[in-house]
Amino acid sequence: MARAFANQIENRNFLSPIGFKFTLAKEPKVSFFSNSAIIPDITLGTAIQPAYLKDIDIPGDKLQYSDFSFRFLVDESLENYMKIHNWLKGLGYPETTEQFKKATTDEDGLRDREEIYSDGSLHILNSSYNSIAIVKFSQLFPINLTSLQFEATDTDVNYFTAEVTFKYTVYNIVEPDGRTPL
Repeated sequence: MARAFANQIENRNFLSPIGFKFTLAKEPKVSFFSNSAIIPDITLGTAIQPAYLKDIDIPGDKLQYSDFSFRFLVDESLENYMKIHNWLKGLGYPETTEQFKKATTDEDGLRDREEIYSDGSLHILNSSYNSIAIVKFSQLFPINLTSLQFEATDTDVNYFTAEVTFKYTVYNIVEPDGRTPL
């Protein structure tokens, strides 16, 4: 009888959808007041093994990760919005190639992949707002930033939110120490 209870879940508290925060290694001082984030889908492809009566699906060998998006409150000085905006603009260099050079070189003038990409961390918080897990994204780069629509006829103050979408190489879910796999 004791063995039956040994496999039971000990923590009966449920994960809250409001407990999270996002940090970006490229801009550690910029606060992203996140109000929506989704841990992206992860999909394993399949292969088909031919058989006499019915073809059989078998696990493939490539994982596909969906894009990572999060929505954040825009600060009054536009600092968090402009960091993403300028990063996008530097990668896309819509006006001059000098923008790309400025965005992708370090202070010594050397091409630096770290200037193109950034790691990011989505901290999952428990009901006491302590980190219980971190979703670590490797080599993020932005591909979309939503617009800000000003409206003089609004009767209430609705603070701006923006959504940014990133591509990345891979993500891992780790313990709060940031190194140990969960």
